[in-house]
Amino acid sequence: EHWTSRGYAAVFLQHPGSDSTVWQGIALRERRAAMQAAASAQNSRDRIADVGFVLDTLAQWNADPEHPLAGRLDLEHVGMSGHSFGAKTTQAVAGQRGWPARRGPDTRIDAAVIFSPSSPAGVGTPQRAFGEVAIPWLLMTGTEDVASIGNQSVESRLAVFPALPPGNKFELVFEEGTHAAFTDGGSQTNRRNPNHHRAILAMTTAFWDAFLRSDQDAMAWLEGEGPRSVLEEKDRWQTK
Repeated sequence: EHWTSRGYAAVFLQHPGSDSTVWQGIALRERRAAMQAAASAQNSRDRIADVGFVLDTLAQWNADPEHPLAGRLDLEHVGMSGHSFGAKTTQAVAGQRGWPARRGPDTRIDAAVIFSPSSPAGVGTPQRAFGEVAIPWLLMTGTEDVASIGNQSVESRLAVFPALPPGNKFELVFEEGTHAAFTDGGSQTNRRNPNHHRAILAMTTAFWDAFLRSDQDAMAWLEGEGPRSVLEEKDRWQTK
């Protein structure tokens, strides 16, 4: 809602097989197993294919004079964002190498915001996976960003940023930020710091403005003291 209020078209991908239908209607004691099964190699492949399909479809709609979105989308300036499995999907199409990445980045994506990034699990190193990312990436995680699904630790999430090459790469680490800091639900919401969402909105919007709109004021804000104005003292912010 915040991004759309700033003039962006926000398109939400639903991935059958790894969406909320995995746990809806399932007994509570069986949900973890169902969600673990959904975080599969096949669903990773399907999600990667879904991204290309959606971009193809948006282009068709944009060009169709009968469609409500005709001519309303600027598909020359596309950002992608995701959280958790969505972060893994974003990484896979926006420059990561090796499994589960596609064979090459989808060059239609110009910038990426990645909430709770993931290092490759048992297939190569972060340096191999992320060493050739060419587009701007903004990573966001927290010092308590762990989840019951996905086999990622705080350390593995923090290993992504050092492996990225220099040039328009950014990382925010929220002090005491949990996996639910980037959601509107989840079992950890009672521990959420309300300033985290405020910072997420400010910093992601500045990032989009800088790299999708070539807004020099937004870039100066990101590279200057702007981020500290919305962060708390122990939050960590770095760029390269």
